Amino acid sequence: MQASTDYPDVIRGEGYAIGDLGALGEGPGFRKVRKGLEVTAFGVNAVVLPAGIETGFHAHELQEELYFVHRGTLEMEFGDGTVQLLEEGSFARVDAPTMRKLRNVGEGDAVYLCVGGKDGYVGRDGRAPEGDPGPRATRIDGSGGG
Repeated sequence: MQASTDYPDVIRGEGYAIGDLGALGEGPGFRKVRKGLEVTAFGVNAVVLPAGIETGFHAHELQEELYFVHRGTLEMEFGDGTVQLLEEGSFARVDAPTMRKLRNVGEGDAVYLCVGGKDGYVGRDGRAPEGDPGPRATRIDGSGGG
């Protein structure tokens, strides 16, 4: 395993990279998840938005976006004036040309993840190692169940 020089706290191995919010930056603003973890199949950023701050309106030409609120409470306003409340655990999907902006209406920093992509879902393509009957959930303590 080695660490990137741009992101020294990101752990890299053969075929993977692991990092947390702090490994990708400090303070308010964007955390470049795509760059920090070398994601190539889609765009992805985490954003730390301080209380009382809002982003500007924006839209995209091509990419649909999915937002996930990890911490805090946000309002998402759309170009038609509609406002939706997004609390921790909320998701919002927004088409590329739809104007949107976010505002932190909570008491502390809000943290959200934004994933963008184009050209659709590739389908289920998971596979188990040869001889393994397939992906399944099992208890790690050996007590059965799952």
